[in-house]
Amino acid sequence: MTLDGTNTWVLREPGARRSVVVDPGPSILEHLDAVAETAGEVGAVLLTHHHLDHSEAAREFAERMGCGVRALDPAYRLGSEGLGDGDVVEVDGLEVHVVATPGHTADSLSFLLPAEGALLTGDTVLGRGTTVVAHPDGQLGAYLDSLDRLHALAERAEARTIWPGHGPVIDDALGVLDFYIAHRRGRLAQVEAAVAGLAEVPAADLPRRVVEVVYADVDPVLWGAAELSVRAQLTHLGHLGH
Repeated sequence: MTLDGTNTWVLREPGARRSVVVDPGPSILEHLDAVAETAGEVGAVLLTHHHLDHSEAAREFAERMGCGVRALDPAYRLGSEGLGDGDVVEVDGLEVHVVATPGHTADSLSFLLPAEGALLTGDTVLGRGTTVVAHPDGQLGAYLDSLDRLHALAERAEARTIWPGHGPVIDDALGVLDFYIAHRRGRLAQVEAAVAGLAEVPAADLPRRVVEVVYADVDPVLWGAAELSVRAQLTHLGHLGH
């Protein structure tokens, strides 16, 4: 589910003394050693969201480097500073603008680097494939709003490339956001059509029956994950309670 693993981003202005590290990832000593060597002195650790493949090593790494962890969710912070929409994190000339992008999780954030035209999206946009929005933490309505918000940044050319939490860099931010929005709208239409043909199915059985219709060409081994996604879609469409 993590493609090639989690991308840890080390950000630093040319000639600057301190770095910003985004999503230290899992607690793997070899990985953390490599990040520490690349980063040098670290001014702050930032988290895109709380999932362990992004956040597990955050406290451990920050304590090792003598800095804080800034996150939207207070449970994942180290120190007094959090993160919120519209915040600007400044470290030795580097500016990181915080954009709230809930949906994949309630605490998902993206980070815009204006000088680079780059957008760090965590799991909101991936380098390959599409993001899982899984019930109950994932909220599809919020996710669609977040995609629209990122799309607006790309339309204004403020975000030209995407540096995702998994997979390779995407050079065409606007193109991939067009695709993501169309994919989600298309999948919702498929789910709505499936529900129309399952009018007599009890609500408790509806998610799995929709999976059997919409994901008929997907390996059944993956249907459990697909069902979490379908539950989020059915909730968004009003066919399931929250």
